[in-house]
Amino acid sequence: MTKLRPLPRRFYRRDSRELAPLLLNKLLVHSDRVARLVEVEAYAGDEDPGSHAFRGRTPRNATMFGPPGHMYVYRSYGVHWCANVVCGEDGWASAVLLRGATPVEGVDEMYASRPGITRECDLCAGPGRLCQALGLDGTFDGTDVVTGSDDVVLCDDGTPPPTDPARTVRVGLTPGKGDESLWRFCVRGAVGLSRPAR
Repeated sequence: MTKLRPLPRRFYRRDSRELAPLLLNKLLVHSDRVARLVEVEAYAGDEDPGSHAFRGRTPRNATMFGPPGHMYVYRSYGVHWCANVVCGEDGWASAVLLRGATPVEGVDEMYASRPGITRECDLCAGPGRLCQALGLDGTFDGTDVVTGSDDVVLCDDGTPPPTDPARTVRVGLTPGKGDESLWRFCVRGAVGLSRPAR
């Protein structure tokens, strides 16, 4: 594999809606497992009713308030772990949800973490599946993806983000609470999308 370059802290010091499409085709690395991000969603802090931080800081969402370049990992509906990358300036609670990825390396380990899965396209297709395949859970909340703490890092291998990513509404939001915002960004036709990007 081409030499991987960790993304610098300054890369994350921008609005989530600007950062999200730039994360497409970046590599999420956990130890020997590597996946290419192909689907993400932006969440915009207290101006976004779909964000966990819309009503302010709590023990659960504290990581979202910065500093940028850390992971915010939470339990969804008591079932799945979901990973976000914190961005923007300290105190704003902006983050990008990692929704889908294409497996690149460590595929056997991913299958072992997802018993019963038989198709590679299903390994990381969805935020809960992505976390399970990469071996990420609540203990990674606060992990620094710039320095690679906990052996987790976000890298660039020279593959640029798409010039025209698909944009759709975000998935699973309550009507009237951010469901109309086109803040889901996808690599068109990629393996690992949680649902088609029309």
